[in-house]
Amino acid sequence: MASTASALQLQNVLYEKKGPIAYVTLDRPKVLNALSQAVFSELKAAFEDARDDSSVRGVVLTGSGDKAFAAGADIAEMSTSTGVQAEESTRHAQAVTELIENLGKPVIAAVNGFALGGGCELAMACTIRIASENAKFGQPEVKLGIMPGAGGTQRLPRLIGKGRALQLILTGEMINVQEAYRIGLVNEVVPLANLIPRAEAILNQINSHAPLGVKFSIDAVNKGLDGSVSEGLLIEASLFGICSGSEDKKEGTSAFLAKRAPQFQGR
Repeated sequence: MASTASALQLQNVLYEKKGPIAYVTLDRPKVLNALSQAVFSELKAAFEDARDDSSVRGVVLTGSGDKAFAAGADIAEMSTSTGVQAEESTRHAQAVTELIENLGKPVIAAVNGFALGGGCELAMACTIRIASENAKFGQPEVKLGIMPGAGGTQRLPRLIGKGRALQLILTGEMINVQEAYRIGLVNEVVPLANLIPRAEAILNQINSHAPLGVKFSIDAVNKGLDGSVSEGLLIEASLFGICSGSEDKKEGTSAFLAKRAPQFQGR
């Protein structure tokens, strides 16, 4: 039996499941959903539950209120940490972004306002990013005497290219949602009221397809980006072979030939 949200005892994150979708909401609106170590620990617990619950097919990650997805790290907490503590906390945050990125299920970032520093890094770890019209993005860490530490130096150039990523990271400037859309940092811009419904619509569309096909497509893209094209093609062929031996492949092809809707089981 998967853990229930109440069993997780979360203080800074809201976690609920409705049908095949799990909702993870950063819940510190008074501090614009700032990311403390406690928040990262709770995010880890919520996403591990979503990963391990076979009834969950996808996740929406968002922030409480209408001002911020997450406006970055908890500066008060960061100001007192030593170098050794800072490296540990950064590795902790990075592990959470890797968990989200490689969950095996689609995670949609529904960005509702500021996504700065660690907030931008959390969004970048998600499979797809959609944002409200008031969203703003940035990696302002250099203004505090530090640098991005939860994947910003790695995921940002992979998403928008090296030159644009370095400009954002080195200037620390904040960009509006239209610029974020233009450079490919976000997939879609929608009115704030439509943000969660649009995230749900995308997940429902994905969820109508074979879970193994979805999972292995995410794996192939993520692992392929880490190596050369030829290495990526080997990974793709291997995962394609696994899909082709699945019951879902038999069901999908049979349903297509019989002109009926497929009933995928995820095996």
